[in-house]
Amino acid sequence: MPPEPAKGHAAIIGFGLMGCDIAAIFLAGGWRVTAVEPDRASWPARLDRVALSLSQLGAPAARVDALDLVASLEDVGFSDADVVVEAVPEKLALKRQVFAELDRLVPPGVPVASNASGFRITDIAEGCATQGRMANLHFFLPAHLVPGVEVVKGEHTEDAACERLAEIMASLGRVPIRVARDVPGFLANRIQHAMVREAFNAIDEGLASPEDVDKAVRFTFGMRIMGAGPILQKELAGLETQLAAASTIYPSLTNRTTPGPTITRLVQEGKLGAKTGEGFWHWTPESTKAAREKYERMLLAALELLRREG
Repeated sequence: MPPEPAKGHAAIIGFGLMGCDIAAIFLAGGWRVTAVEPDRASWPARLDRVALSLSQLGAPAARVDALDLVASLEDVGFSDADVVVEAVPEKLALKRQVFAELDRLVPPGVPVASNASGFRITDIAEGCATQGRMANLHFFLPAHLVPGVEVVKGEHTEDAACERLAEIMASLGRVPIRVARDVPGFLANRIQHAMVREAFNAIDEGLASPEDVDKAVRFTFGMRIMGAGPILQKELAGLETQLAAASTIYPSLTNRTTPGPTITRLVQEGKLGAKTGEGFWHWTPESTKAAREKYERMLLAALELLRREG
């Protein structure tokens, strides 16, 4: 029996960890993918990552055959591309360079998105003639297991581009999150960083250990937020309760505009966490592998629960 025709063609520019997992999402959804990775020596490891991500999504291993790896943008063949997603390293000059090329190579009307986590699409696409079809499509690591994807409208982005990107993501089983303005951190990271700022401040002030900070998040409101987002959860509890608690708690929360002393010191000392073997905790390759595997098992279980509950 001949294989079913692809549902679409996605071009992924940049094939690191994020690019691999984004590719797996499209492949699992029946799309054909062309990925650009100049470092040919890394291709075997990248393909292994895609295969692992496909297996975690429950997709047939044979779907990896619908992936073409190429070394340059000129090798992609954008003529039949339905969407382009840039996932190169988080360097503004590099992203601008890539977008200038995509502006020239990608046929008009095809949405071109950046997976930038910090830079605004308005700044990345500056000077491009087709800024109207350029938006931010922000995935969260690990991209194939975290279903939410932010669709961020830049200052020059046309509504049609955001609509098309949201449609594509929904068709792939993702949860598109529309963000109406191009602000630093978009939406989810702004909310997350407000929490993380207070979490690190609790350690700075000696209020709790890193272990207890994590327990406080995981085993209290972290569980509740998966069942109902913060707004719905407070709506169910009663907004008057939220108002009263906020009036009591907000005055003592940190409002620092720079990172706190503990994380600043750790970074200055080169203690970056698992990647360097030490952060708040000591890490070995074995403990790092075990922690990552446990984390992904928890995400898979959460994803299955979310699917069952719609």
